[in-house]
Amino acid sequence: MVTKQAAGQSNAPVPGTGGVLDPRMSLALNVHTCPGVYTVLLGAGISMASGIKTGWGIVQDLVSKVAVLHAPDTPNAGDEAAADPEGWWQEQFGEQLGYSRLLAETAPTAAARQALLAGYFEPEDGEDTVKQPTAAHRAIARLVKKGNIRVILTTNFDRLMERALEEVGISPQVVRDHQIDSMKPLVHSQVTVIKLHGDYADLEQRNTVDELEEYPSAQQGLLERVLDEYGLIVCGWSADWDRALVRAVEGTRSRRYPMYWGQFGRMSEPARRLVAQHSAAVIGGVTADDLFTDLERRVEALDRMTAAPVTRDTAVAQLKRFLPDPVRRIEIHDLIEQSVSLVANNAGQDRYPLTGNVFAQSIRRYRADCDTLLHLLANGVFHDDGTYNGLWQRVVERLNRLRDRNINGHTEDLEKLRQYPALLATFTMGIAAVLSHREGLLARILSQPLWTPPFSSNQRQAPAVYLNPLRVIYGSITEVCSPEGGGRYYYPQSHWLGDELREPFLLVEPDDEAYQAAFHRFEFLASLIAMDTEPEFYANPWSGEFLLDSSWGHEDVGLASDIAREINESWPLLQAGAFDGEVERAEKAFKALVEFRSKNPRW
Repeated sequence: MVTKQAAGQSNAPVPGTGGVLDPRMSLALNVHTCPGVYTVLLGAGISMASGIKTGWGIVQDLVSKVAVLHAPDTPNAGDEAAADPEGWWQEQFGEQLGYSRLLAETAPTAAARQALLAGYFEPEDGEDTVKQPTAAHRAIARLVKKGNIRVILTTNFDRLMERALEEVGISPQVVRDHQIDSMKPLVHSQVTVIKLHGDYADLEQRNTVDELEEYPSAQQGLLERVLDEYGLIVCGWSADWDRALVRAVEGTRSRRYPMYWGQFGRMSEPARRLVAQHSAAVIGGVTADDLFTDLERRVEALDRMTAAPVTRDTAVAQLKRFLPDPVRRIEIHDLIEQSVSLVANNAGQDRYPLTGNVFAQSIRRYRADCDTLLHLLANGVFHDDGTYNGLWQRVVERLNRLRDRNINGHTEDLEKLRQYPALLATFTMGIAAVLSHREGLLARILSQPLWTPPFSSNQRQAPAVYLNPLRVIYGSITEVCSPEGGGRYYYPQSHWLGDELREPFLLVEPDDEAYQAAFHRFEFLASLIAMDTEPEFYANPWSGEFLLDSSWGHEDVGLASDIAREINESWPLLQAGAFDGEVERAEKAFKALVEFRSKNPRW
């Protein structure tokens, strides 16, 4: 840990910043290419954003308190002692200031010392945003989880790095000098945190200049081995006062792997010498948070580039494994986003022409391109507890952009079909929500995101309007959806979607009748929300097979009667905000749907 504020810093140019390739790119490439080969050396700078004092800051604070107690009637006694703690201690007590001695005097028992130090390092009541792991700590922890980093050297007394690792499900091997003989070999540990100067609850901390002059032989040997065998990423360390550590870095022979040095502000002279000696690449003008979040982002980009394509079934298995784990949010987000990106990247006009007799070809291609995504949505929404509702909504938001792309010549049916992936996704999420008894989700996915059609007025529409199957599947649906032996279905769009979406639900709902019932119920509920639309010109149901007698029912038996009885203040759709939470509006929409069916009879 940095013991005092850096002094004697130079304004001379920072060495090691030359070269054509940005050192941040070089760092990410090397960390990605050689997973586990680079260790990070963390100083006090990484913890500054957390609000935790440096070790020297704690010494100053404790000495100032001793000074006030020593001379309670002397104005500014604490400030004067804090300005030169070592000098004041020597003058008052005739001995050198030592961290252990200071703690022994101010807190004579172990319990008292623990309570005293905890106030400096652990958040107190009401301190929800301080003394917590920083973005840098958390980025390093995620890099550790992926296997990119396996050894962490730190001069810090705090436990922010350990806490960040625990947040991602890793129990680190933490080593202080007296534990080295019994430690697990570095190559056998997922991550080893070597606390060079001790821990805040450890009386063997090193803090004063004399205490930092040399390390015990076992720790010196371990440090030399790490510096010799690993690449080094330095961040937040001034090299001003940690003399033993400076000598260890100086004594390292020609490095096997490069050294990278993150620096915010001016660099001290000892740091300059180390950078020059080892031809380190300096990443200047960045905070610790900037350095490590940028590194994580670049390494992830390389991971995506080199990763083998994930099969559909593997992706579904990963999703189901990740969902119960609160620390896998990023993996879930990436899995869904990558699947959406695959659909979007295939949606160009070279694959989906907007003119010609290609409707049947295009609608089948869209379904094939969406296959993995639909399986993920069916399983993800079904097993989710509401944690990822925002992510499911974003799927439709991104897929809608397929229709927002600039186009030249087109025919109307093919241009509207560009919203077919969004329609497939919405149907899949809606059916899954019905099957999992989370129908409140429908209020969200059928009302957001709003969208403005590219060839109309500025009237923004909800999904219940613009994803109406009759508007999206506008073209020659009978080319691909007709009964065997001739004739036509009453509701071909509905029949087509029911067949096309059956396969993604085989794991979720293997019973065909139960799936069909959920499909019809979703169509019915989507139609109710659509009928609540203003202006009334856009209020049209999702005309589907739920309107047939076999599903709708008659008298007091069937889907329509069931839903009519459900409409009350506790109905999940109303609770989730559909119909503005008003029972009267839901009943009005139901009545409008009944009237529509009576005017457009099918049986």
